[in-house]
Amino acid sequence: MNLSSALLEAAVKEFSKLPGIGKKTALRLVLHLLKQNEEEVSSFSDTIQRMRKEIKFCKTCFNISDNDACSICMNPARKKEVICVVENIRDVIAIESTEQFNGVYHVLGGIISPLDGVGPDQLTIESLTERVKKENTKEIVFALSPTIQGDTTIYYIRKKLNHPHLKYTAIARGISFGGELEYADEMTLAKSIRNRLPVDSYIQ
Repeated sequence: MNLSSALLEAAVKEFSKLPGIGKKTALRLVLHLLKQNEEEVSSFSDTIQRMRKEIKFCKTCFNISDNDACSICMNPARKKEVICVVENIRDVIAIESTEQFNGVYHVLGGIISPLDGVGPDQLTIESLTERVKKENTKEIVFALSPTIQGDTTIYYIRKKLNHPHLKYTAIARGISFGGELEYADEMTLAKSIRNRLPVDSYIQ
């Protein structure tokens, strides 16, 4: 893409680094910003910089937060005894959008995938183990993408926790095997949350 301005080209290059943003879309976004007044552009830039510098991760569940504890963990109306285990923050957002889950979360930061070099030690599994020991946890809900890697992660955590009084469930197979949780439509995901199954019948 040959542009008449090196500054414009540099801006397009940076925007095109974002996921799902090609050079044409990046150019459209940059040209849109050029039409805005300086105050609006400065506000946009400052907001992005503040987010990157000041955003935190909840010390309990590893969800994004403005403070040491996220709003979900701090909400007294949530069922603290029910922990939904998810792969990433996007999955928390997806499940919250269904308004069908009133427990709390635990973000693993990925799933076990030896081929990709991701082992249990690189995830927050140990923190989950300690959390279950300290809290009055009654149910672990596995809401991981229905893939071989997701099933492997569920199996590993189930064996790692090995708590006789815990109820282990997983979202129903309304999500097609091999699909990504974050891309499921809200109705399908909502039904999967409501109709969650015992883990022992989920993984054969």
